[in-house]
Amino acid sequence: MNNRELEEIVEAANIAISNLLPTKSRSLYDIAYNRFKKWCAEKNVQVYSENVLLAYFSENAKNYKSSTLWAQYSVVNEIDRFLSSADDKEFLMIKVGLILGIAGACRTDELVNLTVDDIKDVGSSLIVKIPNTKTKIPRIFVVTDVGNMLELFRKYLSLRPPYVKHKRLFCTTKQENPVGKNTMGNISSVVASYLKLPDVACYTGHCLRRSSATLLADAGVDITTIKRHAGWKSTTVAESYVENSIENKTKIAN
Repeated sequence: MNNRELEEIVEAANIAISNLLPTKSRSLYDIAYNRFKKWCAEKNVQVYSENVLLAYFSENAKNYKSSTLWAQYSVVNEIDRFLSSADDKEFLMIKVGLILGIAGACRTDELVNLTVDDIKDVGSSLIVKIPNTKTKIPRIFVVTDVGNMLELFRKYLSLRPPYVKHKRLFCTTKQENPVGKNTMGNISSVVASYLKLPDVACYTGHCLRRSSATLLADAGVDITTIKRHAGWKSTTVAESYVENSIENKTKIAN
């Protein structure tokens, strides 16, 4: 089982447990993955499986209040405020990572490995290609000119020194060395911290990907499109977002 397959199983397990919680808690974020790893260490779990994941979430669902299992707020509702109010001098790279991460349902490693050659600015939008080393067929998504998103990307790119030899898009403050997985994985927690949201540690790198799927489902996008957009092999995760969205819409209608 590779890391991406495990990631999809983790998310499927998250959703399975969300169905065990009160309806009002289903829209809140799951706890940070490092708690799961700590639990595995305490239980001497050596091999990850669907049963292990379900056992973990079921145990926590029975022993703790929902507020300890799920974050209280979603970054999605605060994205606009962060993009417009956070100082570009300190947060410009975070803003661009946030925009691309949610627009493309990007994994942390995909953002880390993204290069300047993978993004084409066509004026009214950005065309972004996420390389796939296995199939050699890139996943493509578009960032349209909404708010100041394109302006932020162009500003960030303009600050890149001409002498930089590598092609990686995301670099350190001085735009010289490429950033690593830890930095990119902390984008959501940095945004949550700036916005003074509770349970900052719950906002992991996977939040960008989950937020993207949630937005699509709420917009009425079908399962096949969500699956293709995010690059999921399994249909289970994509189906869950659509089903949850239908439940929410039905509740509102009632």
